[in-house]
Amino acid sequence: MAEIVNMPRLSDTMEEGTVVQWFKKVGDSIQEGEILAEIETDKATMEFESFYQGILLHIGIQEGEKADVDALLAIIGDQDEDITELISKASTKKDTNPSKSQSKNEQNQKQETTVNESTSIEKVDSPQQSISNPTITIVSDKIVASPLAKKLAKEKGIQLQLVKGTGTNGRIIKRDIEGFDAGKGTATSTSRNFEEQTIDLENTPMRKAIAKRLSNSKFAAPHYYLTIQYDVENLVAFRQQYNASGQYKVSFNDILLKAVAYALKQHPQVNAQWSDQKITQNKHIHLGVAIGIDDGLVVPVIKFADQRDIHELGSMVKDFAVRSRDKKLKQDEIEGSTFTVSNLGMFGVDEFTSIINQPNVAILSIGAIIEKPVVKEGKIALGKTMKVTLANDHRVVDGVTGAKFLQTLGEFIENPILLMI
Repeated sequence: MAEIVNMPRLSDTMEEGTVVQWFKKVGDSIQEGEILAEIETDKATMEFESFYQGILLHIGIQEGEKADVDALLAIIGDQDEDITELISKASTKKDTNPSKSQSKNEQNQKQETTVNESTSIEKVDSPQQSISNPTITIVSDKIVASPLAKKLAKEKGIQLQLVKGTGTNGRIIKRDIEGFDAGKGTATSTSRNFEEQTIDLENTPMRKAIAKRLSNSKFAAPHYYLTIQYDVENLVAFRQQYNASGQYKVSFNDILLKAVAYALKQHPQVNAQWSDQKITQNKHIHLGVAIGIDDGLVVPVIKFADQRDIHELGSMVKDFAVRSRDKKLKQDEIEGSTFTVSNLGMFGVDEFTSIINQPNVAILSIGAIIEKPVVKEGKIALGKTMKVTLANDHRVVDGVTGAKFLQTLGEFIENPILLMI
């Protein structure tokens, strides 16, 4: 018996998916658990396994096409099985979605209106143009000049037929007459062509998901922000010594992730989730790491970050970054974060704030390490500092709670040797 395979919901926020690649073609035999297709969601590109075995009888969504969740993806059944009725039912179900069809009809009508309006504008003839702009004078069948340009041309003995107009629709204006070179038959002044240009980029599933999730977070969670500046002289020296050992090379971000994980261990109130019924404090530390890619943002998750050493944290982030760009992250690698870190300091940003990545109740924004004058023991000297900002959900994290977390974090950042104990 033939089975319908619908577009799966591969993430909690997925509303539509795009078929990137089919690994099977119509007529191929399929085993249960075999990879059927590769599907791009709002977060990543994932391989989709077949729940059925049999023959691939029909493909409902071609490569490169997008469709809503539960749309007809494929039909699997027995060889030569009649699936006409199944395809018909799927098409009928799709056509009975009033909101979708209404939206498309409105869009088509809007496009038709735009085309008609554009066409009608192009059909305006020269007499109508002269009425709408009374400053234009028809000199001949093909020459249009402003009254001032005509007057100057007459005074200078310039034939308008020899002048190239740089005004609207080729109209000859004052500067064309003043810059006219009779020997060359051209205007000596250099004219510039000012033209407005735009590029329309279709919103990808990922961009739509980012917009929806962050808008919900910003308006649902009462955000407030705490910013603090750390002395990072010891942090810089620690990294130099660590990398000088020659065994591994680590970045400042790797060390900071370790410090965040250790601080969260002591402050479970910040490592929590909110719901209308309860606040859940997590004993495990699952760090979400914000990674920017060409068309959006992904937040892969380092599970049990406090139990991993600095080098392991760095290796995982590098691997996530590579696979994020290729959209090869797995579903369980982008879910389950208990706290999120966003580091724009590596791009030279001194200070910034982030929107909380729900269901987390806080997110840490890390700025750049800056060398500047500071006061040390009553004297001004050069020092290295770094600002971080903690965005908090006030429903869970009060001001004192967030401040205490930042104090503990500062102890690890300013004394990174503690991370090795």
